[in-house]
Amino acid sequence: MITLTWKRMVTSIAIISKFLVLIVVALALLEAYLWLIFYRKPRKKALGLIVYGLEVIDASMILAVLYMILLRAKTPPVRALEFGVIFFVLSLAVIYLLSIPRVSKLGLAYLLIAPAFVGVLFLILYPFGYEIYLAFTNAALRTMRHPSFGLQYGIANFRAVFTGTVAHKATFWQVLIRTILWTVINVFFHVTGGMALALLLNRPMKLRAVYRTLLIFPWAIPQTIAAMALRNEFNYMYGFFNVMLRRVGLSPIPWLQNPHWAFAAVVISNIWLGIPFMMVIILGGLQSISREYYEAAEIDGANAWHQFWNVTMPLLRPVLTPAVILGTVWTFNNINVIYLITQGGPQERTDILVTSLYKAAFSFYRYGFSAAFALVIFVFLLSFALIYLRLTGGMKAVYE
Repeated sequence: MITLTWKRMVTSIAIISKFLVLIVVALALLEAYLWLIFYRKPRKKALGLIVYGLEVIDASMILAVLYMILLRAKTPPVRALEFGVIFFVLSLAVIYLLSIPRVSKLGLAYLLIAPAFVGVLFLILYPFGYEIYLAFTNAALRTMRHPSFGLQYGIANFRAVFTGTVAHKATFWQVLIRTILWTVINVFFHVTGGMALALLLNRPMKLRAVYRTLLIFPWAIPQTIAAMALRNEFNYMYGFFNVMLRRVGLSPIPWLQNPHWAFAAVVISNIWLGIPFMMVIILGGLQSISREYYEAAEIDGANAWHQFWNVTMPLLRPVLTPAVILGTVWTFNNINVIYLITQGGPQERTDILVTSLYKAAFSFYRYGFSAAFALVIFVFLLSFALIYLRLTGGMKAVYE
C-alpha cells in the first residue's frame, strides 16, 4: 500500500506544476507564432523569403511535436528538444525584427480560438480517434502492449457487443432496455418536476429566494457525496426510508437486496438529484418570456391552461430542447448514482450500458470490445439528439 507522506505530496505537486508551466509556455509560444503571422509583415520584399521560410520551419516543428505526442512516435533526445525550443524562440525573434506591424481582420479570432482548438484536439478529438482505433484491435489484458489492428478484429468486437454478454451474464439488449427505461423515467420526472417547481417559483411570493436556495441544494452537493449518503439511507436496518416505514407500521423494504427495489432506489435517487438542474434551466426560460404575451392571451379570453400550452411551451422550446437533450445524455451516461449505490447489482439487474461498459473495461479487461461498445453508445446518443432536434424543431429559433 502506498503511504501518503509530505515528501510524496511535494513531489507530486512539483510534477503537476512543471506540467502546467509546460502547457502555459507551449500555448504562449503558439500564440506568439500566430501573432507574428497575422500582425507582422516583412519590412522589405527581399526579407520576405527569410521571414516566410522561418514561419514554414516553425510550422513544421509544431506539426512534428503534435505527431510525436498524438501518434506516440519515438521521442527525440532531450538535447534535441532543447535545441528545437531555442531555435523556435530565436526564429520568432528574427521574424519580429525583420517585420513591421500590419492590420489583420481575422488575427484576433484565430488567437482566441487557438488555445480552445488545442484543448479540443487533445481532450476530445485525439481520444475519440484512439477509441475508434482501439475498437478495431484485439486489445485485452494479455495483448495490451502489442495489440493487433485489423478489420476482422473490429467486426468481431461489434458482433460480440450485439450477440454476446457485455459484462458477466447480461446481454446488450437486456441492458439497453433497462437503460432506456432508466432514462425515460428519470428525464420525464426531471422535466415535469422541474417545470412544476419553476412555475411555482416564477410567481410572486414571500421568501422566494430562500425557496430557490433550498431547492437547489441536491444539485449543489457533489453527486458522489450525495450518492454515497443515499446508499446509507436505503440500508435495510438503519436507512431512513425503512425507519419511517417501520414507524407507520409497514414492513421494511429490501432496497439493495431485491433487484426491482434496487432499481427503484437508484431511480428515486437520480430523480431527486436531477430535478434542481432542470428547474433552474426552465426558470431562466420563464423569466425571459415577456409579460405582454400573457396579457394579450388574457384579452383573447385564454385561461391559465391555454396560456401554458399556447404561450409558455412554444416560447420555452429553445430553452427546453437543449436541456432535454443534455438531461437525456447525462442520464443515459450516469454511472455515478448506480455504481455508488448498487454497483450494478444485485445480479447485474441495475446495470445500464455505461456501468456494463465500465465493468467490461476495468473488471474483465476487454479493451477492444469496450471501445466498440462505447462507439455503439455514442451512435445511440447521437441518433437520439438528431432525431429529437428534427421532431421538435428545437433549432428553428437559432436559424430564423
